[in-house]
Amino acid sequence: MFRRTFVALAASAAFAAPALADGHGKDIVDTAVGAGSFTTLVAAVQAAGLVETLKGEGPFTVFAPTDDAFAALPAGTVEELLKPENKDQLVAVLTYHVIPGKVMAADIAGKKMDVETVQGSKAMVDATDGVMIDGAKVIQADVMASNGVIHVIDAVILPK
Repeated sequence: MFRRTFVALAASAAFAAPALADGHGKDIVDTAVGAGSFTTLVAAVQAAGLVETLKGEGPFTVFAPTDDAFAALPAGTVEELLKPENKDQLVAVLTYHVIPGKVMAADIAGKKMDVETVQGSKAMVDATDGVMIDGAKVIQADVMASNGVIHVIDAVILPK
């Protein structure tokens, strides 16, 4: 059932991208929900118990994988991560996508650096030709939220 719902929601995501442009008055979670292309991410944030954190004051910078990014993972990966017994691993993966503070694309343009994630590990950001984080490409930058900023990425990044 999860797979069928996931496929249906992912198919509708392509039509929801304009919703990202109007997220400034909403927090990070509500902005992601309103966009429609982050249903897997939102489900994972809920399963990990991180909703209240990401609705908090922040500011946060979230590198948000799309539903397509999650779908590109090996079969069964998402379902496995969403199991209650794997909550710690899920939290680690999700918090690796978050850095404290509000970092706009212009703040790092032309730079290459390691950034400390909320998870505790460092991720490599390369903004010398577009913006990449650990090999994932930022496909939409600077989506404003009331408590930070979202940068949409095309892949799920994993802590080392």
